[in-house]
Amino acid sequence: MSSQKPPLDDLRILPDMAVKVAFLETAGAPSAAAPAVLVPKNALRSQDGRDVVFAVQNGRAERRDVAVSDTEGDDAVLSAGVAAGEKVIVDWPARLKDGATVKGKKP
Repeated sequence: MSSQKPPLDDLRILPDMAVKVAFLETAGAPSAAAPAVLVPKNALRSQDGRDVVFAVQNGRAERRDVAVSDTEGDDAVLSAGVAAGEKVIVDWPARLKDGATVKGKKP
């Protein structure tokens, strides 16, 4: 342990000082319990007054209602409806139906 003392003109940190810190969650920040998922905005559409995407499950399109919590540039932040790692269909045609057979396309 060093026996050096801080210079007298720097009294910000003194021996035996203690600090109590609390972190506040900012409004609109996703909580740790519900992680947000980022998807391209062109995967998102409004149908029947709801925001929806089509996810790919077992080679079929699956319509999902989603909750958009924010947007960032060309992306939408979803707080519900799609899990991290799931594939979504981008620029899907208006005639796409729930359960339709789809093939993956490499970017």
